[in-house]
Amino acid sequence: MRPFLPPLLAGALARGNIGIDFSGTSYDFLEKPAFLAVVFALAVLAYAADRRRGAGPRERRDPLTLALAAVALVLGALLFAGSLAQGHRDAWPGLIAGVACAAIGYAAVAALFDRARRRLESGAAGLLDLYADGVALALAGLAIALPPAGLVALIAVLIVRSRGGRDRKYEGLRVLR
Repeated sequence: MRPFLPPLLAGALARGNIGIDFSGTSYDFLEKPAFLAVVFALAVLAYAADRRRGAGPRERRDPLTLALAAVALVLGALLFAGSLAQGHRDAWPGLIAGVACAAIGYAAVAALFDRARRRLESGAAGLLDLYADGVALALAGLAIALPPAGLVALIAVLIVRSRGGRDRKYEGLRVLR
């Protein structure tokens, strides 16, 4: 999962003061062109590395996967704290909650897409990242327009993720004959 489109959307909307505004807070850098350019450059690099890697299943300990997870945690923390700061609240709880939400969402969605990637042919599996980016962008826009929507989406992802393991066969102890 590439975590770059939601911060780019949030920064662009914040620059226009549409639904979110980081101006006047210590997180106003989230809407500055330099920060958005760095996030965009990281997105391009991640996309190129992902294309080189191919459309097959991802390893959980793959360096690119770990790097993207780390970036997702940092961006999640910054955006959550920035959204709290815009409402003249203490921002530090947002750093903790942002990391927690990003970790839960990233783990749940990455596992969901890994299972889907294993079931699809390579051509269709390559489109999964495009779908994931589209869904992430739509959810980010919805969460900015209707803030409780982000929490509802996180809960929905967790429910879908928890039901995903029920179809697997039990692979416990087997009796040898």
